[in-house]
Amino acid sequence: MTRRSRRLLTTATAGVTAALLLAGCGGGDGGKSDSNGKIAGADTGSSASASPSASASEAAGRPKITLPAGDNLTFTPDEDSDPVKDAILKDNAEFVRALDAAIGAQNPRLPALEYYTEGEGAAAAQQWVKSFVDGGLTVTGTVRYYDRQVTVESKTRASLTYCGDESKGYNKVIKTGVVKKTKTTKNSYVVYGVQVEKNAKGVWELVKIASTRGADKCQP
Repeated sequence: MTRRSRRLLTTATAGVTAALLLAGCGGGDGGKSDSNGKIAGADTGSSASASPSASASEAAGRPKITLPAGDNLTFTPDEDSDPVKDAILKDNAEFVRALDAAIGAQNPRLPALEYYTEGEGAAAAQQWVKSFVDGGLTVTGTVRYYDRQVTVESKTRASLTYCGDESKGYNKVIKTGVVKKTKTTKNSYVVYGVQVEKNAKGVWELVKIASTRGADKCQP
């Protein structure tokens, strides 16, 4: 993806093109970002010593998540008065955190990431993280996710749309510690469309995601 240009890489998984936001941000990053990324199957801080995310540690059996050094993520709204939508919002946020955690750990098969993804979503997320590993990159800075809206389709299926402000999120070269800062442009703002399914453990797993960079609805 652009901030995630820090974030956007395009990879092929099972014949499906998956454009994933890489944890760097801003408007671009050495050709690794794309102005219009679409992810089929899965789209995508604090310090390395940061405490695990609260919602993950509250539920028995859920993995603890530690973000890369200097990586900060915020989510608005972070909860909903409806308990089902609230659970979906929380698990979606955990997926995003797990994606960054996997990048920081340089581990595409990080248990926390596998916990919140399934099928095409899991395969695409792993490819995305592998792209960071291959590039010797991690992520840092702040990314804000906002206008998060949930549509419940059934007892086990739902969809979300939300915006991402990646103007202050960047890629960082692990070997040198150099932060690859980028200028803020229209493409620093991304709209996401996500499909999730509830598994037998009650976790709302990511199964598909699409993103469009530079979306008008997400501009400040």
